[in-house]
Amino acid sequence: MNKEMTKTVPVLEMSCAVCAGNVEHAVLELKGIKKAAVNFATNTLTVTYDKTIIELSEIQKAVQAAGYDLVVEKEDSSELQEELAQKKYNRLLRNTIGAWSLAIPLAIWGMFFMHAPYANWIMMILATAIMFLFGRDFYVNGFKHARKGSANMDTLVSLSTLIAFIFSLFNTFYPQFWYSRGLEPHVYFEASGVIIAFVLLGKLLEERAKRNTTSAIKGLMGLQPKTAYRLSPEGEEQEVLISQLLTGDLIRVHPGERIPVDGVLTEGNSSVDESMLSGEVIPVTKQAGSKAMAGTINQQGSFVMEATGVGETTLLAQIVRMVQEAQGSKAPVQRIVDKISSVFVPVVMIISVLTFIIWLLIGGEPYFSHALMSAVSVLVIACPCALGLATPTALMVGMGKAANRHILIKDAYALENMCKVDTVVLDKTGTLTEGRPSVVDSYWFSESKKLYLDVLYTAEKKSEHPLALAILEWLDESGASSIDADEFESCTGRGIKMKVGGSVYWVGNRAFKDSFQVRLSDEAKVVVKDWQKKANTIIYYGCDSNLLAMIAIADSLKASSPTAVKMLIKRGIEVHLLTGDREEVAAAMAKRAGIKHYQAEVLPSGKEDYIKGLQAKGRVVAMVGDGINDSQALARADVSIAMGKGTDIAMDVAMVTLITSDLVLLPEAVRLSKQTVRHIRQNLFWAFIFNMIGIPLAAGALYPVNGMLLDPMIASAAMAFSSVSVVLNSLRLKYTN
Repeated sequence: MNKEMTKTVPVLEMSCAVCAGNVEHAVLELKGIKKAAVNFATNTLTVTYDKTIIELSEIQKAVQAAGYDLVVEKEDSSELQEELAQKKYNRLLRNTIGAWSLAIPLAIWGMFFMHAPYANWIMMILATAIMFLFGRDFYVNGFKHARKGSANMDTLVSLSTLIAFIFSLFNTFYPQFWYSRGLEPHVYFEASGVIIAFVLLGKLLEERAKRNTTSAIKGLMGLQPKTAYRLSPEGEEQEVLISQLLTGDLIRVHPGERIPVDGVLTEGNSSVDESMLSGEVIPVTKQAGSKAMAGTINQQGSFVMEATGVGETTLLAQIVRMVQEAQGSKAPVQRIVDKISSVFVPVVMIISVLTFIIWLLIGGEPYFSHALMSAVSVLVIACPCALGLATPTALMVGMGKAANRHILIKDAYALENMCKVDTVVLDKTGTLTEGRPSVVDSYWFSESKKLYLDVLYTAEKKSEHPLALAILEWLDESGASSIDADEFESCTGRGIKMKVGGSVYWVGNRAFKDSFQVRLSDEAKVVVKDWQKKANTIIYYGCDSNLLAMIAIADSLKASSPTAVKMLIKRGIEVHLLTGDREEVAAAMAKRAGIKHYQAEVLPSGKEDYIKGLQAKGRVVAMVGDGINDSQALARADVSIAMGKGTDIAMDVAMVTLITSDLVLLPEAVRLSKQTVRHIRQNLFWAFIFNMIGIPLAAGALYPVNGMLLDPMIASAAMAFSSVSVVLNSLRLKYTN
């Protein structure tokens, strides 16, 4: 029994990247936790835990003790997450509109009517309403974290605005304290109120932009219909919710409807648009016994299907879950950012105190206002949100874009490291080739083909040889049909023979041909030599001692494989081919695909050793495979990539899955990785530069040079802009070619 469980659940009460770090730390300290990653951009926790040691409810208690909460009661966390996000956005919108409706008159009063009668009292009332009515959450959350000995963005906002507010309150009630010292008692009510308004506006824009980064997931989830038509035992249709369907239920799907669950057709036939899974625009014909997948579109006929996968077990649900978990994972660079964010707020608070002290030491009591406003500006302008959003927003957009292009990336590590890959190792069968034998050529010695085609079709239908299916598929296209045969005999390891109308017809390898005393003409020898160079398997077909035809069978190279190899080489990536097949087959296939480096007759362990050898030379290796025999090599590679039509084991081991098994998706995945990492670096650069420049400016570093002091209101606007700009830069990735 698998003891490990991975869940993605919504996190409540987070306001910045520091909060995400606090939740993650609280969860990782628990016994039985294998992995935990909090995504601030989606407000989710992705946790892997041992369900025999700890339950989700216990994890929730630990998170609650840290000052946050998890939503664990509901099964459909994605729908709940959307509902919570909408509520949060609506609340933010109300508070922002309310705050600005008072902040604008407050700012006007503070700038133009500061000496009017009762000006301080009017500004005090307006600032009080903004702070404690519309900005109440900042103070509640800041106080909760202070009680627990921690700090976050709410701490900076609440501390800065309260300091300015309390100082202004003192000056309003006791102005004589400053008059007696020959100083004018300034008030900063407008700074407190407008700071709250700007921060709320920034968070609103940030929240709106963040929601756009999850559009790929919403699109995937929207592919599954909400209801289905279940058949009762009497055959009557009943419209029911998808959540009510069980494995084994019979469901009728009407023309134009999306298929609700995974299943097998039991009655009827139709054409189904499977482009959302396969990328192929040509509809697939379905009949009794055919598989149908949730989210695909029934185009023509009505049919009945038996449900084999419902709820979380459908392929579509698994794809959605994989993308969600990938978006919740953390890239290596994000770990560094998390460490910085964890000490960011305390460091900023220390810088703020030092700023206040240095100003007083420089100018004494007359500089008290300068000291206070500079300290407040430092607290306001320094926000860890931009740092916290830099990596996850870019990852979410990049992974969503990849999913829409039929590339499933399981974790952020793979996305970040794919751009470093300089060597790609390809398996042959099913990766470079179609993965199944097919007839690629034929050579006939007789013009009367119709009878001979029917005889061959009859013989191959009776055969159990693996190549018989390839010949039958080829014959189906020629219109061949079965005929009556007198005798049939299978000669193991050589071929088959069958008696029709007194003549013996035979199909088999060269040794079988030789047993009938058949000699090849010079022209036939040239054809055989050419086919052998191409590493084709040759089947001989004859009647008595006469050779009727030669058939070339091969595992065909995918049409897109040479293009994919060329694109990889153009990107500076070295391509290698590994196969357990014969030397001549490997050589021919490598040549046709444009691959210089190849190795034949390689065992599964040999593939792993080959990759080890490349890594020992300092190469960053991506392995692409589709079978059980590739699983060792996939696990060893720096980045492992499975073909979507391969085995489940290969896809479980791999970090990336190419759903359509089209190798052209591989250079596309590398390109997307480079784009995403470039945007992450841009985000981090601007987030760091913003704080490195902004904090000294806020502290008054330019005052001795040009007398410039940063107003706290300007600082709050700059802080809001930094977070929004990072998210907008990530969203720009959606529209990058």
